[in-house]
Amino acid sequence: MSERRNSRPSDDYRDVAHRWVTLDASARLLEETKTAVLAQKCNLLGEKMPVTRAEQIVKASEEWRDYLKKMIDARTQANKAKVEMKFYEMRFTEWNSDAANERREARLSA
Repeated sequence: MSERRNSRPSDDYRDVAHRWVTLDASARLLEETKTAVLAQKCNLLGEKMPVTRAEQIVKASEEWRDYLKKMIDARTQANKAKVEMKFYEMRFTEWNSDAANERREARLSA
């Protein structure tokens, strides 16, 4: 979790939220284009080859494994940013609750 000195919680939240949106978009792009990428790679093998055989060859390749790893890594990074965003939400809730408790204690002791 990145902590900056003298920064407002809302600024921290905004920064991590923007990072999450960007990472999530990258992950979704890879996920949504998976079928199209597979089709393109199968087409490169030639039109006379049966589709099931072409898919089997592509899916068995290192290149396809690397594509899937890239897709999973992108989703993992987006999920980490989402967890960090949730951390800032929780920290603000705790701060807000602590402040309310302090005000109540101040009223009771006055």
